This record gives sequence, structure tokens and C-alpha cells, in this order.
Amino acid sequence: MPVRISLRKCTLFIQKEQDGMYDFAKCIMPRNVRKTNMRDETIEIYLDWIREGLKAPGMTQTGLAKHLGIAHPQITQLLKGKRNLKVHEIPRIAEYLGTEPPNVEARPVTEKLVPVRKAGLVEAGTFREVDEFDQSEPDEISIEPDKKYPNARRMFFEVLGDSMNDLRPSPIFPGAKCICVAYEDIAHQVDLRDGMVVVVQRTRDGGHFREWSVKQIALYNDRVEFLPRSTNPKHKPIVIRRDSEADDGVTVEIIGLVRHVINDFPDFD
Repeated sequence: MPVRISLRKCTLFIQKEQDGMYDFAKCIMPRNVRKTNMRDETIEIYLDWIREGLKAPGMTQTGLAKHLGIAHPQITQLLKGKRNLKVHEIPRIAEYLGTEPPNVEARPVTEKLVPVRKAGLVEAGTFREVDEFDQSEPDEISIEPDKKYPNARRMFFEVLGDSMNDLRPSPIFPGAKCICVAYEDIAHQVDLRDGMVVVVQRTRDGGHFREWSVKQIALYNDRVEFLPRSTNPKHKPIVIRRDSEADDGVTVEIIGLVRHVINDFPDFD
């Protein structure tokens, strides 16, 4: 049976879970794990210079933001160390503060690998009981930053089963790792499109049981389908009809956009 959906700015938005229905606190790296434009010690010197400059009469964060042509909250995030200081902004900041910038060298840093944690297992058709008290330490891998979505949280899922073993042009085999960005973090800038590969969450029994599975999106005028791409005919699509009022107690939500897939070869002992 179909589940309810709503439309937001002509972009399909699958009905969200209630707060706390899924918790990636242990498996998604914090938002402040980011690419650094300058060495950390250099950044701190520049931030101290800005903080001191803003103490002068007439100097405000709002005024600095306006001078740079950015929103005021970005200055707040900058001074908290949660936003990168861009090299081209330094002369403009000096112009506003009326003081010379620190005499330090601002050198780019080569991008480093960043840790991404395992969210769990994705397996079509398998509902698992949600364990809210799981204290086990999640697995972690190190990969390059996501250049397209540098501020989105990331996680990976381990694939069980053969529901995507016929995906074209790149099959996803059992044991593969699907590297994802949290869809919640990019929904405002990414429209769902045919062919996207996503991790879908279905919950039932008030959220006590959850299924995570990898699917490919197909959009139609009256519905959206999350399709398996498998040589095994037992796998069926999840069909969500638009403007439906039916409610069978099952909720469906996109939680991850698949960005990369790591297909590991099996061990041969």
C-alpha cells in the first residue's frame, strides 16, 4: 500500500520520521570535519587578529559581514572556527578593520583523508529492530573529502544481498560499501532526478523496526519508484504515489545520496 508524501517546491520530499526516529550520532562525522584552506596555527593567528580588530569602536560583526558581502552568521561561524577563512577575504577584512593583517604565511594544505563511519547494513526486504542503546564502536574508513558537498555529513553502509547486483553501469555487489552524504543536509540544493542511487529508510510499528536498502530513483507524474536493480526477481520496487492519503503505518524516507561505491573483492583463504 502507498504511504503519504508531500511536495515541496516541486521536489519530491518523502515523509520524514519523527525526531529521533533514526539517529546517526555515532555513524555520521560531525559537520565541523571539513577541508582546511590554511594551516590551523595560521588560521588561529588570523582569527585572533579579527577578534581584536572587532573590539575597536565602531567595529561590528554585522559591519564586517556587509563589507565582505556575506551573511552575518558566517562571521559568527568564522570566529567559532566552524567556517573556513578564505585567503581572498584577508585584504577586505584588513580594509574594514583599518589594521594590517598578521605577518604570517598562508599556505594551502594538501587535502587529507577524512574519517567516515559505518551507519549499518543495507538489505532489501529485511526489517531489523532498532537498538537505541547500542554502545558498540562503529567501523570507520578514511577517504577523500567530498568536493561537491564539503559541508554535508557522510556515512557508509555495508551492502547485504543481491538487490543491486545488476545496476548499470556499476553493479553493487554484496559486501560493497556505499559512501553517502546525508540527504537531509543537501535536500535544499539537490532536486531528486531519475537515475539517482539513494539509501532509503522504511520504518514500521511506530519506528521500532527499520529497513535500510539501496535503490535507484524513477520519477513519474503520479508516483516515485525506488527500484532494485537485480538479477534476482524476488526484489520489488517501493512505490510512493503522490497526493495519496493512505497510511498503512509504514513511513519511507531518503536518508542518503550514494556518492561512491567500494566493491571489495572477497577473501580467498
